[in-house]
Amino acid sequence: MELLSAVASFAVVAGLLTLIPGLDTALVLRSAATHGRANAFATAVGISTGALIWGAAAAGGATALLTASETAYTALRLAGAAYLLWMGVGMLRSLRRAPSALNPGGSRALGAVRPVPVLVSYRRGLTTNLLNPKIGVFYMAMLPQFIPAGTSHLLMGVLLALVHDVEGLAWFTLLILGVEQLGALLRRLRVKRQTAQKSLDAVTGSVLIGFGVELALSAEH
Repeated sequence: MELLSAVASFAVVAGLLTLIPGLDTALVLRSAATHGRANAFATAVGISTGALIWGAAAAGGATALLTASETAYTALRLAGAAYLLWMGVGMLRSLRRAPSALNPGGSRALGAVRPVPVLVSYRRGLTTNLLNPKIGVFYMAMLPQFIPAGTSHLLMGVLLALVHDVEGLAWFTLLILGVEQLGALLRRLRVKRQTAQKSLDAVTGSVLIGFGVELALSAEH
């Protein structure tokens, strides 16, 4: 398989995977609607950084540990599940927050709340991705099929992960801009920010808890 052919083939597979709604999509949408464009892009970049690290680790053989060691896989899986459950429960608990805790005058985002540093959003995206062992297993299973003979596994793995990141960031950009348009529409319709914020936290929190439970109960590599 030649280099360009390998990259093009992987781009198709990664592109289809990117379009499937999942945990990453939920995090970016929530960040965009709650904290604004900058935080949403920071979350997306954090997710992309995690994917790049997983890609490099898979190409270098480090993720073979996840497939070879049941203990390592289980430990990472439970850590990831606990993190998702912690975030999800935190969002649901925020529904009981007093109305004054919200920022009624904010206009940066739909249902804007107190500002969150972009570094926090970046770290949240990165941590969520790195604590999901299924990402590592995916790269471990897929990347070798698209690495041509005679090429550096590490460099090729990083290149393919970058292709995946570019597709992911392009998709996230569309989602973020779409959320901004939705926020403008809801403001024109005079939907209360507090109501929209609570609805968003309820949905996202439930999604995170669902992913956390699914990850905790999943025993498959």
